[in-house]
Amino acid sequence: MDTTFDPTGLACLVALSDTGSFAAAAQRLALTPSAVSQRMRALEAQWGQPLVVRTRPLDFTPSGSVLLRLARQWQSLAAEATRQLGAASAHGERVPIGVNADSLATWVLPALDALMREGVQVGFGIDLRVDDQDFTHEALRAGTVLGCVSSLAEPLHGCGMQRLGVMPYLAVASPALLRELPAAGLRAADLARLPMLVFDRKDGMARAWAQQAFGLPDLRLRERHVPSSEAYVEAACRGWGIGVAPQLQVAAALADGRLQPVLPSVTVPVTLYWHQWLLDGVADRGLLGRIGAALQQHAAQVLEA
Repeated sequence: MDTTFDPTGLACLVALSDTGSFAAAAQRLALTPSAVSQRMRALEAQWGQPLVVRTRPLDFTPSGSVLLRLARQWQSLAAEATRQLGAASAHGERVPIGVNADSLATWVLPALDALMREGVQVGFGIDLRVDDQDFTHEALRAGTVLGCVSSLAEPLHGCGMQRLGVMPYLAVASPALLRELPAAGLRAADLARLPMLVFDRKDGMARAWAQQAFGLPDLRLRERHVPSSEAYVEAACRGWGIGVAPQLQVAAALADGRLQPVLPSVTVPVTLYWHQWLLDGVADRGLLGRIGAALQQHAAQVLEA
């Protein structure tokens, strides 16, 4: 078996991961879709196993994920070498990172603003991939991102990790919805009739809050899915249900009375961490390293210690 790595094949893997289709990957690489397909077939023939699952959107086999991780790390090392050889930045460099939706809606954009603006000027980019904070590390494991904001407290093999801080979550509701509660306040039985807002099927925050508030692990909730952080808060303001959202995100709505805390003494603390692949056994000193440093610096200002 030929165990050499063809950079053109690895570049195809990255383009397929970033774009999700052969046609879009071909456009990214200035090739024909047939040429991309031929390079992938050659790579699969070299390793004697399928690498790409040709679905819509396409996916990667476990072996494909191994090579995708290598491809992304190789591109990062090549970009760092370009900088060390005198270029201020590798033109066209793109670094994908995974973030949870609530962080993206509150503090990640300000943290990355200076880097994003610099990238517009000199030609590099940061691609943001959104998932639940309990699952962003799976994208890191699969090689689709090089770094991620995650609630995972242990680094993956081959990765470094830095603690960012704590994001407390609070249950909130509109004043109109709270008027439906008995004078004694919310009881566990009320959760069977009042709707609870849930981001999506991966979101366990409402259930975690209910368990912490009442100590009952198997409460049946009337879930209403609102899969957008901004729309989630807006839905709570409109009285669609009780929401469990970051204090950072609902502070303004609490201040102006559009929302009220349901049980102010009950919060769910979510500790966030920055994970990134280590290149040559050390943290990346290039764009990926700068992304991690910017996130850590801003998180220290807005998240709880």
